Amino acid sequence: MTTHPELTLADVLQPDWRVSPRVRAFITTRNGGVSLPPYGRWRDGSDQPGGLNLGRRAGDDPAHVDANRARLRMLAGIAEPAWLEQVHGAQVVSADDVLAGARAGDAPVRADASVTDRPGTVSVVMIADCMPVLLCDPAGRAVGAAHAGWRGLAAGVVENTARRVAASAGIEPSALHAYLGPCIGPSAFEVGDDVRDAFIDAAGAARRDALARAFAPRADTPGKYLADLPALARERLVQQLGITQITGGDQCTFTQRERYYSYRRDRVTGRMAALIWLAQ
Repeated sequence: MTTHPELTLADVLQPDWRVSPRVRAFITTRNGGVSLPPYGRWRDGSDQPGGLNLGRRAGDDPAHVDANRARLRMLAGIAEPAWLEQVHGAQVVSADDVLAGARAGDAPVRADASVTDRPGTVSVVMIADCMPVLLCDPAGRAVGAAHAGWRGLAAGVVENTARRVAASAGIEPSALHAYLGPCIGPSAFEVGDDVRDAFIDAAGAARRDALARAFAPRADTPGKYLADLPALARERLVQQLGITQITGGDQCTFTQRERYYSYRRDRVTGRMAALIWLAQ
């Protein structure tokens, strides 16, 4: 019988922000669960069970996903999070409404971000290369989580989420704190002209140079660039919202194979989760 190490705080990230202790947040890694390969590896990188896949649509055994989610709830001391059906868009919903619908047996809510000002309600997004952006009122009155791949980021999911969190807290968006979680990094995220144009063409003249710097041309492949998702998110947060309290953005899911799932690297892979809530 295989035994699995317990999920511990060493297996998750916690934002390095200075905000009210009421604000709680975890971002999981691929470690600390019960999933089998290709979803699981021990901490030493060997191809053995132990993966914390949290995605029900990744092809994993549903019993393993359930066990992994139970481990996460136990470590965080939370009830069931407000899981979404993510569609790479910019819609933001109430996490409380998501949970109410789930209890009523409704279909999963299709959205890419949620917010809450109710203690104990957990906003969550799943990731495997796209960037999670966690937002909070530093006084601990409201929080939100956004799933920001390039499509959602270009469509305004981060701005939409920030404005909803700020409105719930009764403050200006510029007062919020933001944490950029693990995503595919600027050394690995190859994109084409279509992605670059989606950001630059929609920007005013004053912002275009800054946005262009987030796309490094590939000398060996015309029309291809290495895109910097964290830099694009910071530009949106600062220039569109005035948010300057921004941390994170230094963890690459693609290159850090032993710590993170990456869809672009492995195709058949698990999903991690970024969660944020207010303590009871």
